[in-house]
Amino acid sequence: MPKASEIKKSAAIEHNGKVYLVKDISKLTPSGRAGASLYRMRMYDVVSGAKADESFKADEMITLADLTRHDASFSYIDGDEYVFMDDVDYTPYNFNKDAIAEELPFITEDTKGIQVLAVDGVPVAIELPSHVDLVIVETDPSIKGASASARTKPAILSTGLTVQVPEYIASGEKIRVNTAESKFMSRADSK
Repeated sequence: MPKASEIKKSAAIEHNGKVYLVKDISKLTPSGRAGASLYRMRMYDVVSGAKADESFKADEMITLADLTRHDASFSYIDGDEYVFMDDVDYTPYNFNKDAIAEELPFITEDTKGIQVLAVDGVPVAIELPSHVDLVIVETDPSIKGASASARTKPAILSTGLTVQVPEYIASGEKIRVNTAESKFMSRADSK
């Protein structure tokens, strides 16, 4: 069993008889000398989707849930359901639009590296790759010679996500976006 200080985002843990998926972790350090660090975790119940915020002492032992990862690809939309297909055995995984709202701005038919997280065989969440390549559908015109400047401008991507890009980037270009921070990384390789 790991300590609270060793838990990472997207971990599945058992707490109070329920299985939770950890979405965010923040470390709280008290100002007193004797105070131990606390880890505040924003978690979601994998069954009901209910949100829970819990704090754990750094050395508190936490039980990990039986979590499996399946490589998958986005397949199609059926009403409010998004369907992903297992890359190995073609098992469909259905997710309600609201359950994966944070991940949707990074998902297209071409997105590679998506993993479906399952607890006891039931799909509970999607884990995105570290970066995705998306096309800019709208931004201000590129400024010639602006490559030396550090100024940025907003760009709307094909999925509706808006990120800040350097001034030399134009509409129609494919860019690489960091999924954890929703930030521009570079132009995408034109392979």
